[in-house]
Amino acid sequence: MSSTIRTRIAPSPTGMPHIGTVFQALFDYVFAHKHSGQFLIRIEDTDQTRLVADAESAIYQALEWFQLTPDEGPVYGGDFGPYRQSQRLEIYQQHAQTLIDQGHAYYCFCSPERLTQVRQEMQQVGKPPMYDQHCLHLDPKESALRAQTQPHVVRLHVPSNQTITFTDLIRGQINFDSNTVDDQVVLKSDGFPTYHLAVVVDDHLMNISHVVRGEEWISSTPKHILLYRFFGWKLPQFIHTPLLRNPDHSKLSKRHGHASVSWYRDQGYIPEATLNFLATRVWNHPKGQEIFSLQELIHHFDWKDMHIQGPVVDLDKLDWYNGQYIRKLSPKELTQRLKPYLPSGFPSHKLSQVVPLIQDRLTKLSDFTHLTSFISDYQLPHPDLLLKKSTAPEVHHQLETTIKSLKSLSSWTSPHIESAIRQLQEQKNWHKSQYFMMIRLSVTGKATTPPLFETLTFLGKTTTLTRLQQALSSTVNLVE
Repeated sequence: MSSTIRTRIAPSPTGMPHIGTVFQALFDYVFAHKHSGQFLIRIEDTDQTRLVADAESAIYQALEWFQLTPDEGPVYGGDFGPYRQSQRLEIYQQHAQTLIDQGHAYYCFCSPERLTQVRQEMQQVGKPPMYDQHCLHLDPKESALRAQTQPHVVRLHVPSNQTITFTDLIRGQINFDSNTVDDQVVLKSDGFPTYHLAVVVDDHLMNISHVVRGEEWISSTPKHILLYRFFGWKLPQFIHTPLLRNPDHSKLSKRHGHASVSWYRDQGYIPEATLNFLATRVWNHPKGQEIFSLQELIHHFDWKDMHIQGPVVDLDKLDWYNGQYIRKLSPKELTQRLKPYLPSGFPSHKLSQVVPLIQDRLTKLSDFTHLTSFISDYQLPHPDLLLKKSTAPEVHHQLETTIKSLKSLSSWTSPHIESAIRQLQEQKNWHKSQYFMMIRLSVTGKATTPPLFETLTFLGKTTTLTRLQQALSSTVNLVE
């Protein structure tokens, strides 16, 4: 195996990309780039019955959205292809035959009904549901002849009474009793490999130096170690990362909306912020920083610093990260990123003008619709809202006086508007919070908006006065 650091992710296109795939890819990418190595993607599409149309292209789009672009892969090229397992069937079949020839695998002709019966019988006596090695004892020559005409699979022959050991870079030494390891199917009846044969063959032939995968694969590792041993190949380094979890510590599965990469994009999370958040689930910056770039992560990262307690996808914390990143964007950059989130009817030519008003209030890019609905979706508030903490006569008087004062302004700028409104409030001794909120509600229809005076400036004199007049008219009948 080459001394070059080579990592990979190997997703299955059986659904839209999962945030767990991105979590995995992040550390593969970081480790490879830290050591000037290569990060590749291999598509595990051997389960042809579960393939989802467009899932493969969605995986590439997700990686590129997060700027974790592979160095090699089906659409990226490379010297170790093909990178789709469905295009490597002959390679797997040849290696399965090698295992059979060396006595490390055997043909199995058991029917599905017999296998079900064996599993049930083992469970009834309290044993794990393993294959009973029925076909292991068939004559090899006779089995080879039968395999030419009869349906069959190929099973790995796991030796008895051995301790299978490997060292995980973040978990230390892990031991398995070979008597607890099943004679796994390595080649299915349709000629396609199972994950176990394909992953070992591919990782070896593609010179993968570090196999980084989720902790759910720890129990499969002894089977893979046996395959490396049987083929006479050097073991890669194994790293089993912890699984992402919900706040209640349940597994983050596809049935949860926030498990899908598309959910993060649709919600308006910034990819850089999301990566920063994901990294902090299992790794701490050596200087205690919460905000750091992908390049900083690459510079400081070491497997020994990864902590493996179940990392929680705390969306409140992600919101905080996202808000921090939004604040750091230049107005020009934020304007560009907001374009996909503009609601229908929003005057796009005004986007650059409204961005400075809302930048400090955005948590997600999708918040834009709510924060700017007063522009294109204004609704006159119910009069009862305008009268909060006041009376109808007073509000009526406030609106009349405000309209008159603002009408007289020759310069419609935020300082002039603020000066006129504050002067009125002080002269009339109106309660400040009540008066300002009444104006905000009258002009925007909402209690929460960007800063009041900047909002009135943005809306313009005509729109502001029109809406104040509408609010005034709504209070006429309430005045005795």
